[in-house]
Amino acid sequence: MAAIEILDLEKSYRVGFWRSRIKPALRPLRLTIEAGEIFGFLGPNGAGKTTTLKLLMGLVFPTSGTARILGMEIDDPRVKSQIGFLPEQPYFYDYLSARELLNYYGQLSGVPAKGRAARVEQMLGRVGLSDAAGMQLRKFSKGMLQRVGLTQAILHEPKVVFLDEPMSGLDPMGRREVRDLIQQLRSEGKTVFFSTHILSDAEALCDRVGIIHQGELRGVGSVAELTSETQGKVEIIFYAERVPAGLTSLGAEARVSGEVVNAVLPEEQQDAALEVLRRERLRLISLAPVRSSLEEYYIQKLKPAESMTAEKPKEDNRKGAVV
Repeated sequence: MAAIEILDLEKSYRVGFWRSRIKPALRPLRLTIEAGEIFGFLGPNGAGKTTTLKLLMGLVFPTSGTARILGMEIDDPRVKSQIGFLPEQPYFYDYLSARELLNYYGQLSGVPAKGRAARVEQMLGRVGLSDAAGMQLRKFSKGMLQRVGLTQAILHEPKVVFLDEPMSGLDPMGRREVRDLIQQLRSEGKTVFFSTHILSDAEALCDRVGIIHQGELRGVGSVAELTSETQGKVEIIFYAERVPAGLTSLGAEARVSGEVVNAVLPEEQQDAALEVLRRERLRLISLAPVRSSLEEYYIQKLKPAESMTAEKPKEDNRKGAVV
């Protein structure tokens, strides 16, 4: 069963003098997220990521369309007990401790009173905050606050977790901790839908990603699928202290790092390059085609719509995949 089904969800606002002009924040969106999947929703600021999450949370109402979570309509009260949510900039009561805050959220989310205290302590240990459980939140770092926010989102064991820019403002260590926690959620069979504009995090975490720009879905697929296209070049890595002149004459772009040379050259020059290495008696480490990066695919999909008419998305009936 699909965990999330978004069925032509759309949101527009009236803006301007006398609210006479209609501004679309989200164009009709159709997307399916499978159970147990980590799905990354990518896009620049203002693309429609947060609007989509707010619609799914029931925090704003759609102009048209609907969505289902775990087979239930998004306005069904039963949905709330099955989902967890971390907004991009959560506000917590500064003078509460992490333990007090989580106990409060546990009450709100229906965690039984009998085992609530034990559950809070367990979750604090899981995110590495046991030693800071009694500290006031105003003394927490950004990374620690983000871990508290994630904890409140999963305290009641939801089946679907929504995270809005969970790595925003974190240092590399904090981002790593959040990534590890998201991977743990997947290993427990939970579905994670998170928005981000940090492509490296999406590439490291996601089963699939969707790219949204100006309220319009531009592409969907697994990272491997979206970056499978080759660029007509090969990358050759070998041991040497300098770049052989023969490779330079073949148009190779090379750099030397210690005793290793990394060279990129046109695919049609591959055999000639290998012959240069054989002639120079150099030891080959690897040879592989140069593939498109997620960043390149992302930038391509952010081009103006008129320049993409030849690349109009085609929807896969099962998952809303775009090819």
